[in-house]
Amino acid sequence: MRLPTRRPPSPPLSHPVRRWNAVALLLLGVLLPLLAVADLTEDIFREGGFAWDQTVLAWYRAHRTPELTRVAEALAVIGGVQVLPLITLAIVAGLYRAGARAHALFLALAVGGATLLNVVTKLIFQRPRPDVLEAVLREPGFSFPSGHAMANAAFGIAITLIFWRSRAGWPVAVLGAVWAVLVGVSRNYLGVHYPSDVLAGALSSLVWVVGLYLLMGQFRPSLRGSPAGERDNR
Repeated sequence: MRLPTRRPPSPPLSHPVRRWNAVALLLLGVLLPLLAVADLTEDIFREGGFAWDQTVLAWYRAHRTPELTRVAEALAVIGGVQVLPLITLAIVAGLYRAGARAHALFLALAVGGATLLNVVTKLIFQRPRPDVLEAVLREPGFSFPSGHAMANAAFGIAITLIFWRSRAGWPVAVLGAVWAVLVGVSRNYLGVHYPSDVLAGALSSLVWVVGLYLLMGQFRPSLRGSPAGERDNR
């Protein structure tokens, strides 16, 4: 009696699904923000700025209070060059000690690269800051794009991508997004950046960090998983 032959098991769908996820991430996280940044930059330097830049800054000036000003100034310090690098290095060190070396390297490159990209971009475009007489703070350097917005958006997006596959994915994503938005809004409230500076900075970091994640994920597959290991993967 001849036994029926068994069909080989169907290939897993994880690879095609993962590939389409990468394509969607590339489109939403890189191409669309990149087009938006290019269009925003062209409009700023062709038209000399946006009318809504001044409108938004005027609205913030009209709604300043001593309490909100103290909060905005605290955000400027925490999200600035004195504190944010220390927070980033502490998390990088924690990830490294936990064995998540790919995640640690990714975070360091994401924030450090965004900061370097901001310095170069400011030197290229050299957009003056808003009227210093209307600002709460006086800060040196050029305005476009916002360095605080770029660095803190890069930090929030990188932290979200690092922990996305973990059980803490959603809470971390919400915290990262809220932090990036608060820091960006505080720059407009303080009058040291135009809203278009903040928007361009956030979009530039989105392009940089997501692109870096996709590239590193090709060489460090562990980056796509939870930093706590497979037991923590959702």
